Amino acid sequence: MEPTTRAHGDGRVELTDVTSLEGSRFFNSELAPVPVEKRTWTTYNYFALWMGMAHNIPSYALAASLIALGMNWVQALLTITIGNLIVLAPMLLNSHAGTKYGIPFPVFARAFYGMRGANLAALLRAFIACGWFGIQTWVGGEALYIIVGRLAGSGWKDSAVIAGQHWTLWLSFGIFWLIQMLIIWRGMEAIRRFENWTAPLVSVGFLIMLGYVLIQAGGFGPILSEPGKLGWGPDFWKVFAPTLMAMIAFWSTLSLNMPDFTRFGGSQGKQVKGQILGLPTTMTFIAIVAILTTSGGSVLYGEQIWDPAKLADKFGSPLVVVVALIALVLATISANLAANVVSPSYDFSNAFPRKITFAVGGLITGVIGVLIQPWRLYSDPNIYIFAWLGFYGGLLGAVAGVLVAGYWVVSRTELKLRDLYTEGGAYWFSGGWNWRALVATLVGAVLAVGGAYGGPFPADGLIPFLKPLYDYNWVVGLIGAFLVYLALALPATNKEEISERRSARRVDPAAVDG
Repeated sequence: MEPTTRAHGDGRVELTDVTSLEGSRFFNSELAPVPVEKRTWTTYNYFALWMGMAHNIPSYALAASLIALGMNWVQALLTITIGNLIVLAPMLLNSHAGTKYGIPFPVFARAFYGMRGANLAALLRAFIACGWFGIQTWVGGEALYIIVGRLAGSGWKDSAVIAGQHWTLWLSFGIFWLIQMLIIWRGMEAIRRFENWTAPLVSVGFLIMLGYVLIQAGGFGPILSEPGKLGWGPDFWKVFAPTLMAMIAFWSTLSLNMPDFTRFGGSQGKQVKGQILGLPTTMTFIAIVAILTTSGGSVLYGEQIWDPAKLADKFGSPLVVVVALIALVLATISANLAANVVSPSYDFSNAFPRKITFAVGGLITGVIGVLIQPWRLYSDPNIYIFAWLGFYGGLLGAVAGVLVAGYWVVSRTELKLRDLYTEGGAYWFSGGWNWRALVATLVGAVLAVGGAYGGPFPADGLIPFLKPLYDYNWVVGLIGAFLVYLALALPATNKEEISERRSARRVDPAAVDG
């Protein structure tokens, strides 16, 4: 153990003198390791975090879009459940470092990408989070637009169209954006408190919608008898693989940056139990609600409406619409803050620690989230699943492969905490970059998404001979980068260990004692 660190009985490690790092350009107070006495999050905090993140409109739309693509309710639920269990594995593996060392994701990435190279992994994750922030803000603004429309009348919903949308929808989008910026400006503790009190409420809106649809459709019978269009033959299996990757990609962002939250964990057991209780159960619950509600909407209205705000707008009862969508608005704010603002705030701060605070990083996230034009990404389930989720899932799978290989196999969970903030230390590598991690990420990413096809991509794939791999993008990216990083890093690590042992043998014990 380093002289500047203290190991506790439960395995958690902390720096004994953080002030000595204050002159480093790779350090600021928000990236600093959390002292053990401030690592107070409980199992419930993590369960509430996942409930807040999972119960939101895009999560609902993810499940509902499978019905829109032709699956029946059994196929959709199976696809989502398998995807969540798979992505939970790298999520828990990467979460360990956050709880053990109290460090956020971009600092964790320094151990394998290098002090400067970590910005590549962090900013890649950050820009994807910005896209998600924009999507969540758009759908939240859309729900707000429908709520006010039901209360204010047709003048609001039939307002003049500007740039392809009603100006009142643009206004709702802007108001929703501003509310979130005000919360993030108050910092991480404000987000934790918001998650805690919204977590028990976020299911209300979806249950109200499901109850209304069940009553109108005449119970579960007509809904569950919806056959789907794919059957269990080749048509289903052709869609299953890419949609499974999309389900994994939906949370692949969090599989990287969960250290941003687990750094506050009271113990490894608390964060592990909280996440195991939180992710599979909450996502399965929202999937069941979304599948049943969308199938019920198909029975009632003759079409699969995968956007819950648009489905609710068809309901005859204004009270049901308003109450349901208010709950969905709260759910979306809760999810967006936790899943899509915390990570990029840290990531942008990591790129320029002396200039960008957590709050400023959140503001940057909000601005970029608007610039990516989220209304286009969310406009079609094929674009949403196969282009957006599929492509970035492959990229992040490659980053996850490097982190898991580096932390668990190469480093065996042992990091030099002080060196994660020190120029010229163990993680400086070559000018702050670890070429092995970069090569592994590049190879994994090319294998995963080089064959991207459909939507904005060529029908034969960007690189035609890699097209078959694109249907398995996240898995290909993770395994490819994992194996390449091990092949490049293990020989170098073994040489260093042999050299250190030889040096230790040459040390004169008397000289050390004297």
